[in-house]
Amino acid sequence: MFKKLLIVFVAIFGVLLSVPTMVPSAARYFPSWMHPISLGLDLKGGAQLLLEVDTKTMFQEKSVQLYDEVRSAMIDRNKGMIRFSGLKNVEGVVSLVVREDSEVTKAKGRLKSVLGDTVDISSSGNTITLSYSEKQKQEMIQDALARSIEIVRRRIDALGTKEPSIQSQGGKYILVQLPGVDNPEHIKELIGKTAKMTFHLVNENVTPEQLASGVAPAGTEFLPYMESSWSKVPVYSRVEVSGESLKDSQADFDQNNMPVVTTVFDATGARRFAKLTTEHVNERFAIVLDGKVLSAPTIRETIPGGRGQISGGFTLQGAKDLAVLLRSGALPAPLQVVEERTVGAGLGADTIAQGKVGCLVGVLLIMLFMIIVYRAFGVIADIVLLVNLAMIIGVSALMGATLTLPGIAGIVLTLGMAVDANILPFERIRDEIRSGATSLRAVDSGFNRSMKTVLDGELTNLICSLILFQFGAGPIRGFAVTLSIGVITTLFTCIWLSRVLIDFYMHGKNKKIGYVKK
Repeated sequence: MFKKLLIVFVAIFGVLLSVPTMVPSAARYFPSWMHPISLGLDLKGGAQLLLEVDTKTMFQEKSVQLYDEVRSAMIDRNKGMIRFSGLKNVEGVVSLVVREDSEVTKAKGRLKSVLGDTVDISSSGNTITLSYSEKQKQEMIQDALARSIEIVRRRIDALGTKEPSIQSQGGKYILVQLPGVDNPEHIKELIGKTAKMTFHLVNENVTPEQLASGVAPAGTEFLPYMESSWSKVPVYSRVEVSGESLKDSQADFDQNNMPVVTTVFDATGARRFAKLTTEHVNERFAIVLDGKVLSAPTIRETIPGGRGQISGGFTLQGAKDLAVLLRSGALPAPLQVVEERTVGAGLGADTIAQGKVGCLVGVLLIMLFMIIVYRAFGVIADIVLLVNLAMIIGVSALMGATLTLPGIAGIVLTLGMAVDANILPFERIRDEIRSGATSLRAVDSGFNRSMKTVLDGELTNLICSLILFQFGAGPIRGFAVTLSIGVITTLFTCIWLSRVLIDFYMHGKNKKIGYVKK
């Protein structure tokens, strides 16, 4: 008896999960975790962006980084300086000339130990050349694409956008679908920012005349302010603290109730930040984001613990946006919006309306057929079918799945399989009664003998749907999700719930089964 009550309880709970979706006005009476199912872009409307990973800029930055690493390795005073000349970077290929013939092998070994297998190192005479192979470039592109997808996802999630679809496409593109977003400009702006933050000391020795000329001394850059590009700040090129050491960032208010951004560094960043602020008290340092200076405050005292505060005349929204960017991390390469589409919600409304009519007509015809053919058992099968439909919707909403047109197709297909899973035991019961069995014995035997066939069919469908989910993308995965959920709910409703309802109907008596004719 306990098992039967448990089955009924699970069925009622599954139906309740679907109420916020089926009756949106009733959603406010349910807990927040029992929410309506989210609609996809094809049903709800929204925005679609196609982003391209700027691999050209990425490789330029990589080659500049390689140039600096080669120079640092060659002049490493701890290991002994190797004299060289002609260090240059031409179209991503870094080369240098070792002055002493006897030090060529030593130079190659040192570069190999510093750079590892990330670059190909070759030599011709005293000239050493370093470059990325095509295989290495492809690996960097794939790594940049994967990291960019994750960072874009974190940025969009932090803005509260529900159920975005973010996936790779064509090797170096990212497809972003944002259901319910009518104006994607704000999101585009946040997605497109590289958000590479660095801390530099300000070169106080630069005169106003040098700054006005625009010719920076060696090791110094003239960077514009974020809010006023005409005003420049002379900063040393050397990065004192990198934004990669940033652990957390939040929008807050200072003592004057002005919006600021608080930062928390990890252990490595905290040590470097404390060292910077200890050794350069009363000097200015610049906080640089994507090549522009956010602010250039004066260090008044040592800042231990890795906690800092960025101020710069932010609005509250500006502080929140910057905190999101810094918290989600810097993009490994710039992203360019190459295509933008806005899908009107009217298409979704029409599709939903037509889908409702189609599903309603189909379900009613199936229910009518089951009642005509199987009488009282047909009524039970119809109840089970409706419970199955409600459970698919409710469980999908609970899991946070997004309903799309392919998902609706998966639900319709599941309902068809559910009807078949009811017909099999009913036909077995008919055969048992014709063989002379009592109705109670026929019900037991009918369900027991048909269970293996039902299980085989449903498990085959489940395996197919899992394969589709694993190797498919976008709409295919949406179809696979609803189909997988449908297989599980069908097994529950057609094997256990249907049997419980029939037992309640039979009430332990050998009632005549109306659809069986001896």
